[in-house]
Amino acid sequence: MSCLLFLEHVFASLPQMERGVAKVIGGDPKGNNFLYTNGKCVIIRNIENPAIADIYTEHAHTVTVAKYAPSGYYIASGDASGKVRIWDTTQKEHILKYEYTPISGKIKDIAWTEDSKRIAVVGDGREKFGAVFLWDSGSSVGEVSGHAKLINSVDIRQKRPYRLATASDDTCGSFFEGPPFKFKFTLRDHSQFVNCVRFSPDGSRFVTAGADGQIFVYDGTNGERVCSLGGEKAHKGGVYAVSWSPDSSQLISASGDKTVKLWDVGAGTAVTTFNLGTDVTDQQLGCLWQKDHLLTISLSGYINYLDKNNPGRPIRTIKGHSKSIQCLTVHKKDGRPYIYSGSHDGHINILSLIQKKNDCFSGKGHSNQVSKMVTDEANELVTCSMDDTLRYTNINKTEYSASDVVKMDFQPKSVSVAAGGLSLAVCIGQVVLLKDKKRVFTLDSLDYEPEVGAIHPGGTTAVVGGADGKIRLYSIQGNTLKDQGKAIEAKGAITDMAYSNDGAYLAAIDDKKVATTFTVADGYSVNIYEFYGHHARTVALAWSPDNEHFATSGMDMMVFIWTVGDPDNRIKLADTHRLHHVSGLAWVNEHTLVTTSHDASIKQWTVKY
Repeated sequence: MSCLLFLEHVFASLPQMERGVAKVIGGDPKGNNFLYTNGKCVIIRNIENPAIADIYTEHAHTVTVAKYAPSGYYIASGDASGKVRIWDTTQKEHILKYEYTPISGKIKDIAWTEDSKRIAVVGDGREKFGAVFLWDSGSSVGEVSGHAKLINSVDIRQKRPYRLATASDDTCGSFFEGPPFKFKFTLRDHSQFVNCVRFSPDGSRFVTAGADGQIFVYDGTNGERVCSLGGEKAHKGGVYAVSWSPDSSQLISASGDKTVKLWDVGAGTAVTTFNLGTDVTDQQLGCLWQKDHLLTISLSGYINYLDKNNPGRPIRTIKGHSKSIQCLTVHKKDGRPYIYSGSHDGHINILSLIQKKNDCFSGKGHSNQVSKMVTDEANELVTCSMDDTLRYTNINKTEYSASDVVKMDFQPKSVSVAAGGLSLAVCIGQVVLLKDKKRVFTLDSLDYEPEVGAIHPGGTTAVVGGADGKIRLYSIQGNTLKDQGKAIEAKGAITDMAYSNDGAYLAAIDDKKVATTFTVADGYSVNIYEFYGHHARTVALAWSPDNEHFATSGMDMMVFIWTVGDPDNRIKLADTHRLHHVSGLAWVNEHTLVTTSHDASIKQWTVKY
C-alpha cells in the first residue's frame, strides 16, 4: 500500500523518581537543553519550550544518569549494569562513539573535564566505586579511592589545575588532585550520607550536600573547608542536590523538606526559600541552574521552573507520566482533541494536543494501575484499575469525583461503554453490566475466563472474549445480559476487541499474534478476515474514525494499520517505541494516530493513505 506514516511529535515522560534518592539533571553547555533519565531512556528537552523533546533508547538496562560533554557534541550516559555509552548529540540518529564498563554496578554520577577528554564515573560497583578514564580509549587516568561505601556524586573542577571531589554513603567526601587523579584527603564534616558534590563554574569553590541537611563550602584548589551554608543546618530535611549560578556567586539546593533555597555563597545565607508544597510527592530531589532558568524535580517527577520574584509559585510546572503507561483514549472537547492516559501507578494525565501541555485531575484517583479507559456520551472518562474499582470522572471538571466510584468484587481488566449510560466491566472470573454508574447485572460461575468485553454502539449486544479463544455474544435486555448461545472462534486467547464506530464490524486480536474482523450484519459468521504480521503477542487495538482501517500493537514494538476486507493492504510501523511494547493506541482523526508504551511517553503519528 502506498502510504506515508511519520512521527509528528514526541510527548516525553517525566524523570523516573525514587523516594530518598537524588536525581541528576544534566545541563547543555550551550544552555538550550536539559536532560534526565527514565527507565531505559535518556530524555533531552528544550529548556525554553519543554514540549520539544528527543528520546535516546539504546541502553539495554535502566539508565541512571546522563551528562553533556563541555564541548556540547557528546553525551555520556550510564546505566544500572555499569555501562557508559558516549554518543553524538548533533545527529538525529545519536551515533554511538564509545562504550565502556568502568564499574561493575549501578552508575550514580558522571563528570567530564573541561576539555571533554576525561570522564569520571562513580556508583555502586562490586570491585570499586569509581573510575576516571580517557573518553576515546577508556585508559585509566587515576583512581577513585578512599570510600567504604557506594559513591553518590562526583564533580571535576572546570579549570586547571584539575581537582576531583566525590560524595559517598559512608558520610564522607574525598578530594583528589590530578591528572592522573590521586586521593589527597577525606572530608569528614557530614554526619549522614553525602548526596551531592559540585564545583562552582569558576573553580574557586565546591560544595557538598548531605542527608543531615547540611551544605559545606570548600576551597576549589586546596579542598580546605570555608564555611557551611545557613549556619547549623541548611535545610530541615536531607539535601539531595545543588546547582551553581553561572557567575559562581549563588547556588540552589533541593531538599526532602519540600523546599528549594537560593543561597548567597559569599555570605553563607539563604536569599530566597521556594516552598513547593506539603505532600510527600513534593519532596525536591534534583535541581539545575541554567542561564536564567532554575529547574527542580519533585518526587512526583514534576519539573518546576522557579520564579525568583514569586517563591510561592513556580513560573510553570511540567506534568506528565513518570511510570509506564498502560492505556490511553482520545476525547474532543469543543472540537479540540485531548489525550487521556493512565499509568502503572494509577496516575491519569490529560494532554492537550493543540497546546502540547499536560495536566491532571486533582483529588484522590486510582491507587493502582489503570488498565483500561474509555469516554462515554455523558462526557465522562470511565476507567478500570487494579485497585478493584471503576471510576467515572467528569471531563469538564478538574477533579476526581469521590462518589462516582464503583467497587468490584474482583479486579477489572476491561471496560467498555455504549449509549444509554451502559458500561460493561470484565473482571477476573466475572462480567458486570452497569447502568448509570450502578451495577445492574453480574455474570459469574462462568465456564471460561473472560479477558475483554465490548458493547455494540447500538447498545443491544455485548461480546466477551475469553482466554479459550472464543468470543461469546450476549443480548442486553433491559438490565440483564442474556447468553445468545453463540460463540465466535478466534485463533487464541483474546487480548483486545472493539467494534468499529459505525457498528458494522467487530475486530479482535489474540495471543497467537492474529487480528480477525467479523461482519456484524452477517451474524459474525460470514466475511471473516484474518490479519497476520505481528511477531509477538498483540496488545491493543483501535478503530479509525473512517471505519475502514484499524490499528493493532504488539509486544514486538510494532504497530500495523490494516484495511478491512483486504488483509494484504497494510501499513507497518516498526520500533514504534524502541525496546518497549506498545501498550495503547487511539485515533485523533483518520490521519492521526497516537501510541503509548511502557517508556511512559506518547507519540503522535501522521498517516497518509
